[in-house]
Amino acid sequence: MANMKNAKKKIKTIAKEKELNNTYRASMRTAMKNVEKAVSAKDADKAKEALAVAIKRIDKAGSKGIVHSNFVARNKSRLTKKVNEMK
Repeated sequence: MANMKNAKKKIKTIAKEKELNNTYRASMRTAMKNVEKAVSAKDADKAKEALAVAIKRIDKAGSKGIVHSNFVARNKSRLTKKVNEMK
């Protein structure tokens, strides 16, 4: 356990940041899964809507530094490609 005042404060700060980061990450993953489900169900309209939400959530997580920029680019590309191949 931390003894110094600043270390105790840092523990609380890290816990708050971790909770917020987990929220962004979970929301991003859920949006990505929704796109996958829509693609597997062959529902083009739903897939396009889910893709827009997923791209927004992926970009948000990337801008917050929760995920790497290469992860952002790779997943946006993969999801977009899957939706476009449905046509």
